[in-house]
Amino acid sequence: MRNFFLPLLAALPGAALAQAAGAPLPEAGTGLLQVAYGLGVVIAALIGALWLLKRVSAPRGAAAGALRVIAGAAVGARERVVLVEIGETWLVVGVAPGQVSALHQMPRGQIAAAAALPAGKDFGAWLKQMTERRHAD
Repeated sequence: MRNFFLPLLAALPGAALAQAAGAPLPEAGTGLLQVAYGLGVVIAALIGALWLLKRVSAPRGAAAGALRVIAGAAVGARERVVLVEIGETWLVVGVAPGQVSALHQMPRGQIAAAAALPAGKDFGAWLKQMTERRHAD
């Protein structure tokens, strides 16, 4: 089969020069192998760059433990309420695109017992209980 394509390849100018120099014609698999090798090098470089970026951007020392996100809840499509711990203080923060607002500040670990969802109850029962408490006050 290879002998069938040799006259066709010899008609190409580059192939004629390669045959005149005595160099063998490249196999079809070597081109595919070169593309796969190049793709592998690019993917490895990308993974290495991402790893390096992660290592460089991570906070170090005292700053690493100074700020910690305790909990968060989505209140809209792009809005969230987040509980953040800074030292001995918890901050309730509203986060929206391009804006962060402090909503409340309290000592660390102080969460109202009434706000916690009782074990074994579903959300509907909890919501009913909370609305009854609010109307009773």
